[in-house]
Amino acid sequence: MISIKHLALHDRRSQHGASLIMVMLILIVVSLLGVGSAQIALMSERSARNDRDQQVAWQAAEAALNDADLDLFSAVGTRKALFDGKNQSPFVAGCGTSGNTVGLCALNLTGKPAWLRANFEGAGAGTTGFGDFTGRTFKAGVTGIQPVQVPRYVIELVPDPVGDKSDPSFLYRVTAMGFGPRADIQAVLQMLYRI
Repeated sequence: MISIKHLALHDRRSQHGASLIMVMLILIVVSLLGVGSAQIALMSERSARNDRDQQVAWQAAEAALNDADLDLFSAVGTRKALFDGKNQSPFVAGCGTSGNTVGLCALNLTGKPAWLRANFEGAGAGTTGFGDFTGRTFKAGVTGIQPVQVPRYVIELVPDPVGDKSDPSFLYRVTAMGFGPRADIQAVLQMLYRI
């Protein structure tokens, strides 16, 4: 015959093992929730950083469009006289790389337009840097959250579809590229100007 004391002792031992298993399962579930939450927080932080970096690039490209506007129309720009809507002479095939022709691209009726062929990533590559002809400055570099380099632009001749066919005139397509805090983050904006 089994005594009550013996049954109580046997019952207590089996319960201790079950509680250990339950505690371990709860601990595993809580650990998985913690790891999942940490991963979600890291992805959110990375997404916010990428959005910020893209905004820096867009703002740099917009600043380059603003600088091109001054280059085209303002007395601040040293090339204003070149842009009269008729003069094609300062515009160079494949984009100018020296003097007042830097970043001025002739009309290309065959193949890719000049802005698709231009190298916006380096100086002297047929693109105009921010302030080259307006004297303005743009803070760029590797310190802090700012563009890694100065934004650049090209100005292309485009036939004006509204103009008189006997006396053709041109629009100016300005394409600007801005950079984010890393060189691989870039934004491109375009604008058409009519004189």
